[in-house]
Amino acid sequence: MATRNILKIGDETLRKISKPVTKFDKGLWELLDDMRETMYKNDGAGLAGPQVGVLKRIIVMDVNNMYFELINPEIVESSGEDISKEGCLSVGGIQEYVKRPRRVTVKGQDRYGYDITITGEKFLARCICHEVDHLNGILFVDKIEKEYKEG
Repeated sequence: MATRNILKIGDETLRKISKPVTKFDKGLWELLDDMRETMYKNDGAGLAGPQVGVLKRIIVMDVNNMYFELINPEIVESSGEDISKEGCLSVGGIQEYVKRPRRVTVKGQDRYGYDITITGEKFLARCICHEVDHLNGILFVDKIEKEYKEG
């Protein structure tokens, strides 16, 4: 495993749409392991492929001491509303309020290509939405709730 550099806001890679993963092989597994190590080293709750310069639909998350890997994630259901503060390893230094669904269901694949479905509420739902946004070139700063904005 290796720690990868996290791209920062202003890098055009973060604004590009990621491509689906089609090969579930050793290269993917090494990338997932590197992303996990990078996320933990930087005290993150999630990390998406574009944040380490890889335009593939890959996310890793650790929420409430539960580790998740999602390949080709697609949010298939959402409900409710939750407005809470968010931050981002690619933005750094700021946290602002963002409106997200309170509950989401996401479908994707695991590192071996098997289908998985995860339903999460509150912080897990927020993390899923945040990381899936990265795969579509969207950063949380694009969604800041102006009426709650600090400063």
